[in-house]
Order: sequence, then structure tokens, then C-alpha cells
Amino acid sequence: MFENLSNRLEDTFKKLKGHGKLTEKNIDEGLREVRMALLEADVHYLVAKQFIADIRQRAVGQEVMRSLTPGQQVVKIVHESLRELMGNQNEALGFDGPAPAALMLVGLQGSGKTTTSGKLAVHLRKKGRKPYLVPADVYRPAAIDQLTKLGKQLSTPVHPTLPGDDPVAVCKAARTAALKEGCDTLIIDTAGRLHIDAELMDELVAIKGAVQPSEILLVADAMTGQDAVSMATAFNERLDISGVALTKMDGDARGGAALSIKSVTGKPIKFMGVGEKLSDLEPFHPDRLASSILGMGDVLTFIEKAQETFDEDQAKDLERKLRKSQFTLEDFRDQMARVRKMGSLSDLMGMIPGFGKLKQMKGLEVDERELAHIEAIINSMTPAERRNYNIINGSRRRRIAMGSGTTVQDINRLLKNYAQVMKMIKQMNKGGLRGLGKGMPPFLG
Repeated sequence: MFENLSNRLEDTFKKLKGHGKLTEKNIDEGLREVRMALLEADVHYLVAKQFIADIRQRAVGQEVMRSLTPGQQVVKIVHESLRELMGNQNEALGFDGPAPAALMLVGLQGSGKTTTSGKLAVHLRKKGRKPYLVPADVYRPAAIDQLTKLGKQLSTPVHPTLPGDDPVAVCKAARTAALKEGCDTLIIDTAGRLHIDAELMDELVAIKGAVQPSEILLVADAMTGQDAVSMATAFNERLDISGVALTKMDGDARGGAALSIKSVTGKPIKFMGVGEKLSDLEPFHPDRLASSILGMGDVLTFIEKAQETFDEDQAKDLERKLRKSQFTLEDFRDQMARVRKMGSLSDLMGMIPGFGKLKQMKGLEVDERELAHIEAIINSMTPAERRNYNIINGSRRRRIAMGSGTTVQDINRLLKNYAQVMKMIKQMNKGGLRGLGKGMPPFLG
């Protein structure tokens, strides 16, 4: 989402670092480009104006002018300012109020409230809570059906709402039903409209009064840019929202909503939707996003994703096999499947500091279909072939190609690259990290 902004900022910082000594003139020139980059990213113009003013005040002071590395110091200031702009740190959900705690999701129609309700249920279950889904959009039977199906998919109880029911009565009844189910958290999917109107707001205010929610989360589509900021302001004025969940953060929008909402409304972004899967809801960390925007990567999120996917026993088993050079094609397939669970490889590579700045990585798009082909090839092998690739002769290769829908050339390429990797692993075991000098050969291409 922030690729264009990141590239513009990187070019600006290169120019600033090129000056041995910074003056007010070249700082102003650099900040003018930063301001243009922010406006192009659809950041609210008043937010961009104040952001640049704050940076300039710090940049022309003693902090930068007397620094031995003034260009680097400006980058540090911009990083800190970006982080502060978005709220400094993640603000976790609160569960105060009457039991079970109620999380009320509000927003316009089409913003992604129903899907976010399901994603939030997944997130809360990982935290040890027991959610109860409440379809409160009684005007759209499709919304009730969608949430009911999500509940079945997640094995999470869903309130039996009927089209045309009174939404306030539904939410009251849901609290009683949730207690009987042994649930501790209501996730209320409220109705939306194509546009904000008094009738919608009055209904939401009534639900708020009836259930006294611990949190009122505005679900906003990040693709709508500054419109999302205006909508957040309107909902906040009537409902006093507690936070925002931005959806479609994996899209190609310019990202202005993420950089503007906290400053304009005073309310934090608590979650961001980063994909279509129900696991693709992440807590919003301003410090990590600021680092990502400035090309510094996001190691903490990478580690968290890895910890969710790999357990300690699996890691120890893998280490043992690598040390003994016993890493089979079966092991490779299993590790590849675990890595893919962490997210798209392009996104994961972007979390590694400096990775995106490598020339050979510029514009690199990992074709996930190629990984599926590799998995199909390995699955078409017999257990003996996966454990000992040396027995795979010509006839076996033809059989594997037919079984996986690939070609013999694809089989040859995979086995050749796998052999190179095994050779490298053996070199590492003999000579430590010096064996890494030749680099990891790709399994693709």
C-alpha cells in the first residue's frame, strides 16, 4: 500500500544524505518533497501541513545541525514523527463493562464489518477468549447468512437473528444467550448504509445505550482514503468510537487513511485487515508501520508470524536434520507449507530490513503458483523418493510429471536445485557460516 510513498521518501533522504552539511535551504527543499509525497498518498492536507511543520522545527535545531550524520538524523526524526502521527504504539482492546464484554462494529455498508467480525473472532480465540457472534444487521438477510456461515466455519456460536427483528432487542437477547453458551465476548455486527444518515446513527446510539459496549470499533475501508477520515469523524461525533479497524490494507490504495485518522479523530487504529483469509487481521503497530514505510522492515511482525506457525519441537527437529544433512524433499515441502501460512512471500520479504532495497529485489513478484507446482511435484513422489531423490530415474520422473501436471524439465530443475542446497548444507556443517558464501540457489526458475 505504501510503496509509492516509501520510494518518494527514500529518494528524498538520499538527496539529504548527499549533503555533508545540512542548511535550512536544503532541509526546506527536502521537506517540500516529503509534503508532496504525503499529499500524493492521500494524507489529509491539514495533517500533512502540521506534520511537516513539526519535523522542520526539530530538523533546523541543534539536534540535526550539529550532528555528525545530519541526513541520518532527519530520517530518525521523520520515523519518530510518523510513529507519533499514527499513535506511537498499539492500543489493545478493552473488556470493561457488563459481562459478557461487548465489541460493537460500526461503519458504512461494504466496509467489511461482517468479515472483520469473523476475523476478530479468530483473533480473540487465539487470546483465549470465547466470542459470540451477533448479526445485528436485520435489514440484509445476506449479512445474517454470511455471519452464520462464518460462525459454522469457525465453530463459534452465532445468535439466531431473523430478518426484520428489532436490532436493539437482538443485542439484549444475545447477551443472555452468550452467557448460557459460556461465552465472554459479544461481537456485534451492526447495520450499515451507503451513506451516513440520522436513522442509522439513532439506531447505533440505541444499541450502544442498551449493551454498554466495552469497545466501539469503526470498520473503515482504507481504499477510500480521506473519505475514511471524514467518515471516522462523523461516527466519532455521535458514538464516541474507541478505535478503528482499517480493512483492505493489502490493496493498492495510497494509505492516507492510516496516516490521518488518529490525528484528525484522536482515536487509535487498533486493527488492520491485510488479506482475505480469516487469519488476516493484525493488531496495528504504528512503530512497525513507520519502519516499514521508511524501508526499515518489520522484524517483530515477522517473528510473531513465525511463532504462530512453527512450534519449538518442529524447530528443534528441523535444526537436527540440517546439522545431520538429512533435510529431505518431504521436509522441504512441510517447511514451505508452514512459511506459506505466514502470508505471501512478497509481504514476508518486505518485513526483512533492507531486503526491498536490494537491486535484484526491486519489482520482484513471487509467483505463488510456482510454489504450488513444487508442492504438487513432491506430493506426486513416493515416500521413498522424497527421502532419497537419487532413486528418481527417467521413468520415475515421467510418472511424477504426469501425476503433478508438470513437465520432466520441471522435475529436473527442482531436483538439481535441491541437490545444490544439500551440497551447501553439508558445506555449512563442515565450515560453519563460511559455507554461505555462494548463496542459496533458488528452487524456482
